[in-house]
Formats: sequence, C-alpha cells, structure tokens
Amino acid sequence: MSVNTSGKKCEAWWLGRVAYHPAWRLQNWLADQIAVGNQLPTLLLLEHPPTYTIGRMGKRDHLLLNDQQLAERNLTVVEVDRGGDITYHGPGQLVGYPILPLAPLGWQGGFLGKADFVGYLRRLETCLIEALSQLGVAAMRRDGLTGVWVVENPEGEVPAYAKIASIGVKIDSRGITRHGFALNLATNMKDWEGIVPCGLEGVRMANLADCIAGVTHLMIVLDAVVEAFGRVMGYEMVFSREPKTGWERLGLSE
Repeated sequence: MSVNTSGKKCEAWWLGRVAYHPAWRLQNWLADQIAVGNQLPTLLLLEHPPTYTIGRMGKRDHLLLNDQQLAERNLTVVEVDRGGDITYHGPGQLVGYPILPLAPLGWQGGFLGKADFVGYLRRLETCLIEALSQLGVAAMRRDGLTGVWVVENPEGEVPAYAKIASIGVKIDSRGITRHGFALNLATNMKDWEGIVPCGLEGVRMANLADCIAGVTHLMIVLDAVVEAFGRVMGYEMVFSREPKTGWERLGLSE
C-alpha cells in the first residue's frame, strides 16, 4: 500500500457480501467510535445484494418498478440519509464506505461548510479515476455532476460518458463521513433499467468488465482502489484482505 508523509493511518476492511441495513449500522457504530478516538479512520469495502437506495434529494418516481416487480426480482428499496437521488447496489459492484473524520477530534462546530463537503466529493472522484487509470481505464468527472464517467474508447464498446461509479455521502455534525461510492465491475444492467439512475434522464451505466479485455480479479481492483484512496486522502492504508472477523459480535450481522 502507498505510504504518505502525513503518517495518518486508515484501516480498509473487505467484508464480502453484506445486506444493506447491517452495513449501515456498522457505519454508524464506527462513526461513533472514530468521533471519540477509539477507532482509526476506516474504509469499508463490500458488495450488497440487489438493493435500490433513495437519498435525501431522491424522488420516488425515479423508481420505475412497482412492488410486485420488485418482489419478483428480489430487489429491496431503502430510503437513506445520504445526499443524492436513487441508485442501485448489487452483485458485481464494489461499494466503498469511508468513515473518516474531516474535522479535529471532539469538534462541535456543526455541519461542515459547502467547500469542505464538495471538496470531499471531488477527492472521492479522484480516488476512483486514479484507481481506474491503474487498471487501464480512462475515466473523468463531468461539470455539475457527481460521479465518475468512462471516456469513450476507440472500439466504441462503451458509450461516451457512460457512468461507471456513483457517489453519495453524509457528513454529520461531528465532521464524520458516511456512505460513499459504488464502482460497477460486472453489474446486471437490467437492474439499472428499474430506476432513473441518480435522477439523470438518459444516463448510460457502464461496467468495468465492458471497458477492459478479460476478467479483472476482485483483489486487483481492491488493491488499486485502496492504494489510490490512501494517496489522495493522505493516509497510510492498513488493508485486511480477509473478510473482517468479529464485526458480527457487535450485533450488526444479518
């Protein structure tokens, strides 16, 4: 992993597949521990079963499936406290939840300003753009939009400006982050058709598997994301490749 000059450490946990609600509770528990100095900043890396999440700015009419269709396709809908609109999580997607202190320990200054919030979003985008570059995929941000888009490739296999990663976050009154990013590796594109992704009409989604030849091993992607995250965010990363053991004892398992 990349070691930076700041000496700050961040743990990265690979959790495997975790249902949405237990992962959400784990984020909240970690945020409480980090806020009082009992836990290092932590990047949770995982995969969810098929789930649509609707953020604080989301519109229910951006969900295009009725209750019966959702049940038939084993899709769950969860309203969450992050920013943004509706998005999809599911198999073949790498989800990252950074639980980071953006303010000094014990800070009680209220919610961070817009500049700090937007700056954090831009750094998350940079992490993913640099990780994708390491994997041989050219990606970019787009003005006025949050997320990461694939640059058009010469073969035309992926449409220009197809979205490969979605981002939605929360920063609480203590300056601790929650939620994060979702990077599409090999998601089921039919599940994306059940929503207006991020509330953007006409947006096309892309998978990493469509951008590079052959199958990319998950651990290669994890390594690239963790390395880029540490470098951009200014942390020395401590990465546990095995599924984090013991977190179930916190009462946060399924």
